[in-house]
Amino acid sequence: MSGILFVIGTGPGNPNQMTPEAHSAVSASTDFFGYGPYLDRLQFSAHQKRHPSDNREEMRRAGDALTMAASGRKVCIVSGGDPGVFAMAAAVCEAIDTGPAEWRSVELVVVPGITAMLAVAARVGAPLGHDFCAISLSDNLKSWDIIEKRLALAAKAGFVIALYNPISKARPWQLGKAFEVLRAHLPRQTPVIFGRAAGRPDERIIIQPLGDAHASVADMATCIIIGSPETRIISGGGKPELVYTPRSMAGGNR
Repeated sequence: MSGILFVIGTGPGNPNQMTPEAHSAVSASTDFFGYGPYLDRLQFSAHQKRHPSDNREEMRRAGDALTMAASGRKVCIVSGGDPGVFAMAAAVCEAIDTGPAEWRSVELVVVPGITAMLAVAARVGAPLGHDFCAISLSDNLKSWDIIEKRLALAAKAGFVIALYNPISKARPWQLGKAFEVLRAHLPRQTPVIFGRAAGRPDERIIIQPLGDAHASVADMATCIIIGSPETRIISGGGKPELVYTPRSMAGGNR
């Protein structure tokens, strides 16, 4: 008898940003797999069991959860943000694709959530108001050469760029190098938004021009949004700066 596997996201960390559908999946599940700090965001009943694991054990976590679900249990994998954006939903699909046949009989329910770039953007206005892309700076699963190429092409194409996984103790130099790549293609006054822990008590939002942006402002809990040449800042009125990217651009038709 096969069970069900929910894959949910807790949002950026503010309990109010976790969706009702995700809460329903939590209520329906008996076993929970995920990175320990993500599991800590949830409240469990006596009959619900946690199975925490390290943040870099995604494939093992997916396999363990699928095995339990295939035995007939109602299982939930917990990610931060949206589970489909640089998170566990892709790992689960990869495990099903390459794993034993019984995993394909598991009912898989991926529940959408609020990803970090949306929370950061909402804090400052609407920097994602025009075309944008998201790039992870982690070179654990792809080469740095590919990351540099994508950064350069996205900047040349005029995309607003959201950077995930910008820096860590094991990867201290990539963000500084990414800024160097982007400065070769974007104006120095292009807004850079450092959004750390958006919506949580330890939130920190800093806006700097690309020419002065420094990697030391960020940590692994930071999502960074780099504007396009069209992105604008509104100052004054005694309020925090607003950053937005117009929905139209020069040469376009409304």
